[in-house]
Amino acid sequence: MNLHYTPAEEAFRAEVRDFLETSLARPEFSPLRGRGGPGDEHTCFEPRQAWEQFLGAAGYIGLGWPAAYGGRDATLVEQVIFHEEYARAKAPGRLGHIGEMLLGPTLLAFGTEAQKQQFLPPIKRGEALWCQGYSEPEAGSDLANVRTVAVRDGDAWVITGQKTWTSHGQWADACFVLCRTRTDGPKHAGLSYILVPMRQPGIEVRPIKQMTGTSEFNEVFFDGARAPLENVVGEVDGGWKVAMGTLAFERGASTLGQQLSFENELKRLIEVAKARGLHHDPVLRDRITQAWMGLEVMRLNTLRMLTALNRGVLVKEALISKLYWSNWHRDLGKLAMDLGGLGGEVLAGAPYELDEFQRLFLFSRADTIYAGTNEIQRNLIAQRALELPKGP
Repeated sequence: MNLHYTPAEEAFRAEVRDFLETSLARPEFSPLRGRGGPGDEHTCFEPRQAWEQFLGAAGYIGLGWPAAYGGRDATLVEQVIFHEEYARAKAPGRLGHIGEMLLGPTLLAFGTEAQKQQFLPPIKRGEALWCQGYSEPEAGSDLANVRTVAVRDGDAWVITGQKTWTSHGQWADACFVLCRTRTDGPKHAGLSYILVPMRQPGIEVRPIKQMTGTSEFNEVFFDGARAPLENVVGEVDGGWKVAMGTLAFERGASTLGQQLSFENELKRLIEVAKARGLHHDPVLRDRITQAWMGLEVMRLNTLRMLTALNRGVLVKEALISKLYWSNWHRDLGKLAMDLGGLGGEVLAGAPYELDEFQRLFLFSRADTIYAGTNEIQRNLIAQRALELPKGP
């Protein structure tokens, strides 16, 4: 693992930092600093959409994509640098993350040339917003149990079923949907990965109001929705491989940027602890120290994982990443509330919106559930890293 950057990489960091500082100083974007992150994703939708298009025009969407598809052929290190600087600048939460970081690499790896030419340019321009149609009421972390069905009808797939916890579903232009296209044989073998337009008859989106008061997650109902036959990514009935590829891309270069966002939250907690004189409390001091140590462990493990990934190797240590950061972040939310004392459990007054620590506490409750529950993560560690036999 190399912890040093080359002169070219440092020059790229300076370029990104200058771009973000200059751009976020513009009157139309300056109010977006620090907004739109977890628990706050409902805010400033139209200005953040304009920010996406601004990023695209400046060449900062699809950095790692090949130049032939509008990217900059950026190395993994350069992509990490961009995400680190993005978090350091407290730039707004990304609306285009799912299209750029999940679907884009999936199409580059598994898509046809026609699919790449059709779907990548709008993502690159920051114009097309995507959502992910994986989880269902009876198939959350157990994706192989998907029941949403796609049936061939002439030149289209007709899709019927329900997805849930669909982030940005109420805003998305399209969704990559894991559907069952064959009912016989092993559950994994009858799934297809289909690109479905969202703005059509036969699709109903119902926002799920959470205890944070926000609704970035949704239920999506498909009742005869249609998608062209050519919108299957990979092979028909071969969607499991493609879906797993998408999940692997989700653990990519943006991981270190996420951790820098965590660092921003920890720094804010320390500022508040000092302002309130709580940093002299030995118990709180110990918890803050443990949080800092945990963040450093997280960062070093991620650097090791990404270094191996850059060599084309997926190390076993990568399997602990999600379990570790989700528990760490949940505990940070609890620490934030404890710093606030009893007063932190009361909303300040009209319009009774959550403050930053309350949002952190409530939203981080979900960290150990979404993107693979703790239970599923422990099963993966047991079976794939420790090579233990499957449980009953």
